[in-house]
Amino acid sequence: MENSVDFEEPLTAQRCSQSLSSVEDAIYVIGGKWKLKIIIALQEHGNIRFNELQRIVAGISARVLSNELKDLELNGFVKRIVHSEQTPVVVEYISTDYSKTLKSVIMALSEWGRIHKKNLKEDVFEK
Repeated sequence: MENSVDFEEPLTAQRCSQSLSSVEDAIYVIGGKWKLKIIIALQEHGNIRFNELQRIVAGISARVLSNELKDLELNGFVKRIVHSEQTPVVVEYISTDYSKTLKSVIMALSEWGRIHKKNLKEDVFEK
């Protein structure tokens, strides 16, 4: 296994600092145990009501789901749609076009996770 990463340009201290800052920003927005799971569930299932989303994202409490949805809405990944013309009022959540920009990131993480799990099973790491 190779331990180096090839960069298109030479890695300067300034570029390294900028990259780390950008990664920190990304992890702050989509990091944690639940955010990506919620985004993926919304992308796969379309418009979803709160309780249905809670069933799909197994193990998440209503309080945590509510807070995560608020954060995702503030960051433009989720849209909350209120159907007030119905009784009782129906609230649905939907992924935004902006959340779909994460598709390549999610696919890359998925592939990396698959390879990492395989490496762990095969015990390829030096001890």
